[in-house]
Amino acid sequence: MAWVEPQHSREDVDAAGVALAQRKSSNPFAPFDPEFQSALAIINNWRSSHNWPLNTFQIGLRRRAKQIDQSSLIAQRIKRLPAIRHKLRIMKKWVTLSQMQDIGGCRAVVGNVSQVYQLVDNYRRSDIKHKLEKLNDYIKAPKPTGYRSIHMVYRYNSDRSETYNGLQIEVQLRSPLQHAWATAVETVGLFTQQALKSSRGQAEWLRFFTLMGSALAIREQQALVPNTPENRKELKKEIQEHASKLNVVDHLHAFSQALQVTEKPGSQKAHYFLLQLDPTAKKVNVTGYTQRELFQATQEYEVAERSGSSVGVDAVLVSVESLASLKRAYPNYFLDTGVFIKAVEQAIA
Repeated sequence: MAWVEPQHSREDVDAAGVALAQRKSSNPFAPFDPEFQSALAIINNWRSSHNWPLNTFQIGLRRRAKQIDQSSLIAQRIKRLPAIRHKLRIMKKWVTLSQMQDIGGCRAVVGNVSQVYQLVDNYRRSDIKHKLEKLNDYIKAPKPTGYRSIHMVYRYNSDRSETYNGLQIEVQLRSPLQHAWATAVETVGLFTQQALKSSRGQAEWLRFFTLMGSALAIREQQALVPNTPENRKELKKEIQEHASKLNVVDHLHAFSQALQVTEKPGSQKAHYFLLQLDPTAKKVNVTGYTQRELFQATQEYEVAERSGSSVGVDAVLVSVESLASLKRAYPNYFLDTGVFIKAVEQAIA
């Protein structure tokens, strides 16, 4: 299998990122001139070039996580173009496209918080050649949104080939409850057409997820989310008020009901999966690709992004161990918030 290599200078990549960020339409694939088409080609080459280092980190993460928790869940993905555009727009004073640290990302969900920190220690004690650029502990210091996880950003380095040296890969480590919270935020955001993940949307939903972040932190005996009640009775009361006002449990149940899942032939033996979710029609199409078909998968991903963005269809290209683990790794694309629903019911019981 031929891996895509970077074909453009960092200056050209950053210029293409500026062109993407300055697009006036909310749809990055709205009709555009040939000049922007050239910029888009540069961006897609830059994204695809992260597949090799990302695959390297995913293999290492899988090995380390399985040593700690045999049932751990490992996944990887290349960042979606709309997400890249949004990040470039809100962080234009600090981040350029070539500096973006999470173009390629892999994630491990292990059994509990203790195992998350065991995995962190495993990395710290290793003789890994890649440079750890940053470690953000959002468990000890949760984000104001309620998000909790650990992020490690590595800069790829290889003695054998310098082709991909310097590319950054983000490694996320989560517990099941932290994964359930993040899944629910994305599911509600997709269904209600709100960028809740980026702290944009209805204030009631944003506050509800902030409060639930603290409720889950209490269950895991970890730090509370900033600006949430420290008194448990007060926290419970406020969660009850928002859950009732938003009719949270019924809404989450409704999102997953009658979802039509279409799997293309051959998906059972696939390594990469293209997920296309239409939340309005409650349909998700799953197309599988073998490791040798990554180039084809990448091309069809770009087509799916372009065609789907105009009709509200969300597309993402991911890699997991098997089709069976796909739904566990990306439950938001299957509108599955069962674990989070139980957590909400426990918090307001």
